[in-house]
Amino acid sequence: MEQCYGCNTCKSADKKLEGFIRSLPMETSHHRVETQDTKCGFGLQGVCCRLCSNGPCRITPESPKGICGANADTIVVRNFLRAVGAGSGCYIHVVENTARNLRDTARAHGELKGAESLNHLAEIFGINEDDQYKKAEAVANAVLADLYKPEYVQAELVEKVGYEPRVELWKKLGIMPGGAKSEVFKSVVKCSTNLNSDPVNMLLDCLKLGISTGIYGLTLTNLLNDVLLGQPEIRMAPVGMNVIDPDYINIMITGHQHTIFVDLQEKLVSDKAVEMAKAVGAKGFKLVGCTCVGQDLQLRGAHYTDIFDGHAGNNYTSEAILATGAIDAVLSEFNCTLPGIEPICDELKIKQICLDDVAKKANAELIPFDFENREEQSFVIIEKIIEAYKERRGNVKMRLQPEHGFTNSLTGVSEGSLKNFLGGSWKPLIDLIISGDIKGIAGVVGCSNLTAGGHDVLTVELTKELIAKDIIVLTAGCSSGGIENCGLMEPEAAKYAGPKLRAVCEKLGIPPVLNFGPCLAIGRLEIVATEIARDLGVDLPQLPLVLSAAQWLEEQALADGCFGLALGLPLHLGLPPFITGSPVAVKVLTEDMKEITGGQVIIDDDAKSSADTLEQIILEKRKALNI
Repeated sequence: MEQCYGCNTCKSADKKLEGFIRSLPMETSHHRVETQDTKCGFGLQGVCCRLCSNGPCRITPESPKGICGANADTIVVRNFLRAVGAGSGCYIHVVENTARNLRDTARAHGELKGAESLNHLAEIFGINEDDQYKKAEAVANAVLADLYKPEYVQAELVEKVGYEPRVELWKKLGIMPGGAKSEVFKSVVKCSTNLNSDPVNMLLDCLKLGISTGIYGLTLTNLLNDVLLGQPEIRMAPVGMNVIDPDYINIMITGHQHTIFVDLQEKLVSDKAVEMAKAVGAKGFKLVGCTCVGQDLQLRGAHYTDIFDGHAGNNYTSEAILATGAIDAVLSEFNCTLPGIEPICDELKIKQICLDDVAKKANAELIPFDFENREEQSFVIIEKIIEAYKERRGNVKMRLQPEHGFTNSLTGVSEGSLKNFLGGSWKPLIDLIISGDIKGIAGVVGCSNLTAGGHDVLTVELTKELIAKDIIVLTAGCSSGGIENCGLMEPEAAKYAGPKLRAVCEKLGIPPVLNFGPCLAIGRLEIVATEIARDLGVDLPQLPLVLSAAQWLEEQALADGCFGLALGLPLHLGLPPFITGSPVAVKVLTEDMKEITGGQVIIDDDAKSSADTLEQIILEKRKALNI
């Protein structure tokens, strides 16, 4: 008998998804929200320290210091620095693997699909090579060399990639990073027991980590991916669980490292693999997008129409995607792969394979990506997935959701494809901003979580409020998956926009929300902002541009946020980081930061009042620019 987990699930902005999850005879993250609704007050404030055996110490009015003498400011910011360092480390891991894969592909004379991106990077780096493979190897080596520098040796590429006025400020503040891996190492050391007790000094280190995260983990990862995988192209595509075709052997992909499975992706559409699939009754193989790597594949979907079905949903949609019964394997290579999928995979006989041991799941088989043996490895994986298909198909109940999602969402937006769409220049967009037809730009980025109103609730409601104010929204991250599954990335969504933005959208045939793809694409938004600022001859904080990570989730988001603050941008969060127990941290991030970098943190869990605040900031910046 199937167990009923019932109706006690969190709300979702995606009502079809919410109804489906409530009907499932299996537990998901959405069910567990209620059981975890009692939060530790010390943890929420960040005032718990467990770094030594005298603790854990908790700061209270009656006990304002730990046994060692550390006060709330020290404990809170030390915890925050540790979290930002961990988040930065995750991104540096991704860019390191991406650069290594580009280097190895170049040495093997493999396919490089993005010649324009390669030439662009070579120009930025000052690399003069005519041979494309030597050029690609030199680009990859330049990134790796910078990553591996000591912390005390300034990273070269920050100055080459970063926006000149920002770089000068970072130098003035003393926050130009050294080697990115060493910066993470130093952050771990710095926030250990009885070392740093200066909260402002540690917060400046968070900004430094944010810079290396943004330049390497975000911006350069995207550009390196473009070289290997092809540049994004704007197109219309389906989104949601409706993309799943049960006639195929379906592989759900999770993570952030597309280059790790590119060989497998190619082998899946080979004649050999297709014949293997047909021999067991399937038409072939399909990849189903989930989490950020699904967004990344969707971004380049024009290059992969033969293998990619579409993007089904974000991190907290993954359990529901598996529950359809039509997924035969999960291929994971990084985070946002929820532990909660493991019992569902067991119950539904879904094969789990991990390609990177940092993302090893408890009940998954680990097959670490091996470039030298990639072809052999790809067919080993294919055979394992076929065996899973044979075992489970016909023995597992299907719960397909053909009505979920949308068929005509705009995808493939990048700094390059958008600029091309505008005629090769940012002038049309700048003109629309100056005229007031577009009041400003809001980057709605980052994760999805199950708090702040529920699954994607605050993100979607805030987006609707912003576009209704004639503010165009650019998205990146799991937030993109939630917004597109609510229909806001179809051209028809123009009806939700204010009159001026609606007219622009209808004239151009675009939605008021443009999807830049995965969380890595926050780096693409920075490129757009930088190029517009350069064209206008202003610094980034002067632009009518705001950021919101309304439903940020994890440590990587904190590193992203520190990059945004280092760029001098207003950053809205629906929930505060775990810093509220430190008056110094709160004051520096919400007030003093405006004088340090131009940025500020804004905390508000209400969509309407958040939109009002962000609109007011945009209006103030417009006034300062005399537009």
